[in-house]
Amino acid sequence: MANVTDLQTKYSKLAQEYSKLRAQNQVLKKAVVDEQANSASLKEQLKQRDQSLRKQEQEMDSLSFRNQQLAKRVELLQEELAASEAKGKKGKHGLQTQSVFDEDLQKKIEENERLHIQFYEADEQHKKTEAELRERLEKLEKDAEQHQAVVDGLTTKYAETIERLQSDKARLEVKAQTLEREAKECRMRTEDCQQQLRRCQSELNRQVKQSSSVIQEKVPFNDTKFSDYNSLNVPSHNRRHQLKARDVAGQAMSFIQDLVAALLNFHSYTEQRVHIYPLDSSIETISPLNQKFSQYLHENAAYVRPLEDSFLQLYQSITEDTVTVLETVIKLKNFAVNFSSYTHFLQKILPYQLKSLEEECEAPLCTAALSAKNQELQSDIKRVTSVFEKLQNYINLLALPSVRQDAMPQSNTSAVFTQLAACLHSLHDAIKEMSKHYNQKAVIERELPTVTQKLCTTTECLLGSLGSLTSCTGKIATFFSNNLDFFTSSGYSPRGSTAALNPVQAESMLANKKKATAYIQAVKKAKPQSVPYREALSNRRILTSSTESREGLTQQVQQSQEKIARLEQEKEHWLLEAQLGKVRLEKENQRIAELEAQLAAALGGSPNSQTAAADALTRGHEEAAAELKAAGKEPTLCTSLVGMLCTTPTDEHVGDEESREQLIKSHYMARVGELTTQLQISDSKAVHFHSECRALAKRLAIAEKSRETFSEEVKLANQNITRLQDELATTKRSYEDQLSMMSDHLCSMNETLSKQREEIDTLKMGSKGNAKKNKGR
Repeated sequence: MANVTDLQTKYSKLAQEYSKLRAQNQVLKKAVVDEQANSASLKEQLKQRDQSLRKQEQEMDSLSFRNQQLAKRVELLQEELAASEAKGKKGKHGLQTQSVFDEDLQKKIEENERLHIQFYEADEQHKKTEAELRERLEKLEKDAEQHQAVVDGLTTKYAETIERLQSDKARLEVKAQTLEREAKECRMRTEDCQQQLRRCQSELNRQVKQSSSVIQEKVPFNDTKFSDYNSLNVPSHNRRHQLKARDVAGQAMSFIQDLVAALLNFHSYTEQRVHIYPLDSSIETISPLNQKFSQYLHENAAYVRPLEDSFLQLYQSITEDTVTVLETVIKLKNFAVNFSSYTHFLQKILPYQLKSLEEECEAPLCTAALSAKNQELQSDIKRVTSVFEKLQNYINLLALPSVRQDAMPQSNTSAVFTQLAACLHSLHDAIKEMSKHYNQKAVIERELPTVTQKLCTTTECLLGSLGSLTSCTGKIATFFSNNLDFFTSSGYSPRGSTAALNPVQAESMLANKKKATAYIQAVKKAKPQSVPYREALSNRRILTSSTESREGLTQQVQQSQEKIARLEQEKEHWLLEAQLGKVRLEKENQRIAELEAQLAAALGGSPNSQTAAADALTRGHEEAAAELKAAGKEPTLCTSLVGMLCTTPTDEHVGDEESREQLIKSHYMARVGELTTQLQISDSKAVHFHSECRALAKRLAIAEKSRETFSEEVKLANQNITRLQDELATTKRSYEDQLSMMSDHLCSMNETLSKQREEIDTLKMGSKGNAKKNKGR
């Protein structure tokens, strides 16, 4: 963005430099062309002087030849005179001839002297003129060389500037192409977003229709028998509508003030003009009609000032704590009354205005063009008055609901506002036409021979007031058209009804607003200071995770207690089994040791004896078994967690089985205790991990929502960037167009200036020539 701004600044500076240099180049080229033309004319004059010099030289040659002939003739005459003198006087005839010759000779001598003087003077004048022309020619050649050097330098500089500008232009074109591609991509994204927006809008419209139908069917209090009870459907107070109404009223107040000031100036300057034209009241008495017209115009402030005062009261009545609709704006009636009085004032002075213009047409120096402009002004004044009458009717219609309820439905109100906007545009057009015709009339009046400076000043002030009035009415029309949607929209309406808001509902609404404000203030005083939003969100996350952890831990504790009770029972059982098994194991180990000792003692003899001992042992066991069987004591097979054991129930080993089981039980109960501890630790870890997973899942959901929010913000930021880029491109194009237009305009102005200078120089030369001719005469 900064690079584009720098490039644009550089480009604007280069364009300004280029336009200045181009203008200077045009001026220098024109000066060079002028100097070349002057040099050519001087060369032509020099050529003509040379020709005249040659003619004068030829005349000198002819005169010298003639002088020689005359000198020879004089010599001949002198010889003849001498001869005649030598012969003497031969009579009277000779004397006469001699006198004739003497006179002729004297004339020729005088003519010869005169010709010598003329020749010398002409020769001196020719030499002087030739020297002046040569000096001027040398000076012009030097100036031409200097101008040519300047032109060459500027051409070189222009070539460098043009190359630099072309490179900048190429770089900007590449950048513009890149921006165009980005703009295309942004347009595609915008189209996708627009499609999504349309889908969302259609879905939201469907939901709104559904909700509206539900609200209209179920929510509002609609008594069909007694319509007065429907005032219970009080709408909520629309603070945004009130702020907008306050802002719009403030803007309208500034426009009304400008309009009042423009109308006061217009009527005051019209009164001054009536006293000046067509008759000056300071010199002679004006007509009774204009006197009456001036009297009425003098009273204009009594009709114009109340417009501003009544609208100021209307503006002050619109606050944030009020309800602003046509039914509750009572001050609008005062403004309508004052506007009607001003309209009646315009109708009262209308015939006097028309008659005054007719008197101006009847003036002795009034031309046909001026009469035509006065007729156009008459039609313009009639049109302006009729438009004010229409405005009066529309404003009275808008003020009617505040006086009488159910005077106008909502649809008619929208139509009135629309017609009022069109009428304001018509007023602007009418005043604009009147201002244009007054300007044309003022131009024609300035050409009249009897116009005074006082009249010109008053006319200019009147034209200024008309310009202010045109600008003010244009602003009012544009302002009203731009806010037409706000004027036609219903900011307040009862629930489930399209009817207008009545004063009873407005009072109920304000009372409810005051109660709500008092309640909120009381709650704020009763409660401590609120927690910041971010801290509240953090506390909520911590509380949620803590609550979930507490619930999980409570369930885990219950399960653990049940498991502990069950395991305690099993532990007691297995402790007993382990102790019994331990006792039996010790006894069996003792018995096995005894048997091994007996076996070792028996195996201490020969192999035959060992075999015999083994056979004897086997037989002994068989006999013992047979005896036990005979005695009813058969061997028993015991199974437990450690395996199977075959035992013979003898009297001395009656408690072996119980001790063995007790030992085994105590061993396994210890093992079970260790496993129970490990299991409890694992369960607690699992529950902790489960609660952490649930908290992380909640945080993930919150993060997803935050990500969606941030993505929406990024989309909005991208849309803003796209809009700003479009605005930048538009501004750039407009600046380039303005620069090109300014360059062309500057060139055209320079050309016009050079032409005017040429015309001034030509007129000066002509005036100098005429002055010389007059002096010569």
